Amino acid sequence: MTTTAADSASIPGPGQDTSGTASTGTAPEPVDENVWLEDIYGEEQLAWVREQNSRTEDLLVDAEYAGLEDSILEVLDSTDRIAMVGKRGDWYYNFWKDRQNPKGLWRRTTWESYCTDSPEWDVLLDVDALSAEEGREWVFHGATFLRPVAGEPYRLALLALSPDGGDANRYREFDVEARGFVDPAQGGFDLPTAKGNVSWLDADTLLVASTADGLPKTASSYARTAVTLKRGEALSGAPLLFEVPEHHMMAAVAHDSTPGFERTFAVDYIDFFNRTNFLLRDGSWVAIDVPTDVNVSAHRDWLLFRPQQDWTPDGTTYPAGSLLAADFEDYLAGNRAIKVLFTPDSATSLQSWSWTRNFLLLNLLKDVSSEIRVLDPSRPDATASGGSDWESTVLDACPPLHDVNAYAVDDEDEAPADGGAGDDFWLVATGFTTPTTLMRGTLERGRPTEDAAQNDAAQDGAGTSGVVSRHAVVKTSPSFFADSDYEVEQHFAVSDDGTRVPYFQIAPRGLALDGQNPTQLSGYGGFEVSRTPAYSGTVGRAWLERRTTLSGGSDGKAPHSRGGVYVVANIRGGGEYGPAWHRAALKENRHRAYEDFAAVARDLISRGVTSPRRLGCVGGSNGGLLVGNMLTRYPELFRAVSCGVPLLDMRRYTRLSAGHSWIAEYGDPDVPGEWEYIRTFSPYHLLKDAVEYPETFIWTATSDDRVGPVQARKMAARMLAMGIPNVWFHEALEGGHAGASDNRQAAALQARSQHFLWKALAG
Repeated sequence: MTTTAADSASIPGPGQDTSGTASTGTAPEPVDENVWLEDIYGEEQLAWVREQNSRTEDLLVDAEYAGLEDSILEVLDSTDRIAMVGKRGDWYYNFWKDRQNPKGLWRRTTWESYCTDSPEWDVLLDVDALSAEEGREWVFHGATFLRPVAGEPYRLALLALSPDGGDANRYREFDVEARGFVDPAQGGFDLPTAKGNVSWLDADTLLVASTADGLPKTASSYARTAVTLKRGEALSGAPLLFEVPEHHMMAAVAHDSTPGFERTFAVDYIDFFNRTNFLLRDGSWVAIDVPTDVNVSAHRDWLLFRPQQDWTPDGTTYPAGSLLAADFEDYLAGNRAIKVLFTPDSATSLQSWSWTRNFLLLNLLKDVSSEIRVLDPSRPDATASGGSDWESTVLDACPPLHDVNAYAVDDEDEAPADGGAGDDFWLVATGFTTPTTLMRGTLERGRPTEDAAQNDAAQDGAGTSGVVSRHAVVKTSPSFFADSDYEVEQHFAVSDDGTRVPYFQIAPRGLALDGQNPTQLSGYGGFEVSRTPAYSGTVGRAWLERRTTLSGGSDGKAPHSRGGVYVVANIRGGGEYGPAWHRAALKENRHRAYEDFAAVARDLISRGVTSPRRLGCVGGSNGGLLVGNMLTRYPELFRAVSCGVPLLDMRRYTRLSAGHSWIAEYGDPDVPGEWEYIRTFSPYHLLKDAVEYPETFIWTATSDDRVGPVQARKMAARMLAMGIPNVWFHEALEGGHAGASDNRQAAALQARSQHFLWKALAG
């Protein structure tokens, strides 16, 4: 593993009490007249969906809509956008979708060709052709290569293909040299569609955690067991390798095939933020001795730790969000000699890290702007002057109010001195008005300074110039709107408890602060996910560059029209300031995330950027729950709400799709004491008569197997039954939790949301 997110788990995020009695120990359930809509694929239910879709399309598909959707699709299908690549052996792999290839092409090229304006791509798999041939709407979800024997090229890979864009995948073995799937009749691996994960153990063996073929599920709908699958054997008969309790979230297995460091790991995900990591040693699982809320990753000789809460392993307390290291074998043997690699402060948090052959790259946020540090394990820093026990160098690559991420090109390649790319790294830089730029660089140890070279006593890199970085631009995305006409500002609102909450404002230069600007406020605030600056041609075209109808001047002013203002709020519950920022809005403190978002809305209004008549909000998944609470708790602040693939029924969310896995974030509504606070942020139960609600657009996807479509359905149905005006619902019949599986669907989804908000706010 070369790149690790701060939370390294690859887990998919995101009436009266008349029944039940307190004596059962389960919280009572409010009356729910819309339970019938929970049958996702029922004929009557889908008929209701189609009726609502037709009604909503009649509203939104007007003279402007088609042009807006085409404009967004032009951005998504642009052949000038950067084709991001991943290196395997001598090849650079890419997955590409455009107008001619809506389901996409999996392809590869050489580095020399990639650096040209028109690379020559070797197409390995045409997903559109595969879908037509097999009669399935396949969605490509990635490839996992088998490490070849030394000196041989990468050839075999497991391709993850979803039949509908959901989280469940079918894994099929693919031969990149033959450009085809390995026939199961000839022993090729072909695993049935299911949720889970797969890892190569060797050329003829897979480690599989799956819910297919009758293998057990957890209460969260994920794999409960892992098996060892030999080539030619049936999954249902494969021997058990690893198992977790049913009430835990899921089981995962992985084999690290790094030469000289071959290891097999398993993880018991207890819940979204707690896990136990195991190493297979001499045929038995050995638990890595850390608290369950300490994230663990391994790289060659090193174990890395990132605690979610303060951790005191050996008399020394390390704060939440720090990054620590220990020698792998020494730690397993009981030695607790721990090195500090990063310590957070009130403004700075660790977002991810990535190993090259000889260095460690840290991707940080400082007040939601990027900073990158390079650590050198071979040069201890006795003074820890950079906050690290390893020599630390700040990479000069991060302009203010931008998001820049560094990660290894191929940490298993040879070092540059040996002609390899082992210490090469990618830099991906973006900003709200800065199109994405891809750079590639090389890290080298700086030479000792003259004083150090003359000092015989100099040791451990003392007096050196740190790590030297050379990087250059490889590709740049085009501009999709007149980005130089807009400026990015960062402001801080003050929440109810006095906490300063940052937000980004993207607006036309010379913005009139008279409260008349149509403003779209976006947020998330959950699962330690950070909302960072990012270029979006869609937002630029569909919001910033749109104009209101020409208004007559007053007080001698000339007639004018307005463009849109786009705002991103960095509220608690997210990861912008590390685990503490996230934990501040967990469970009974969930209200803080909503108070933060409302504080940003009020700040925009008080500064004259907008007014309740011109302010709308948008969010998806956990962000859908966020804006659902704006709808029901702060209706006076907003004119319109766009609520996508949302959680809304917090009494039954644990019984719907993968909802049980999020109890650690929100709480368990079946527990009476926890339902008492959960009910205060359950929008489905907060609707009231005689309230003037904002115009509301709720959108989802039938094939979303993460949150599922039923909470969106039920919220819309209840609001319509209450006679609340201007409530609209749309459900895409495919697309998974993203709501879209190809660019045309994505353009339509974005166009509906953006056009709804514009019609409501700009009229």
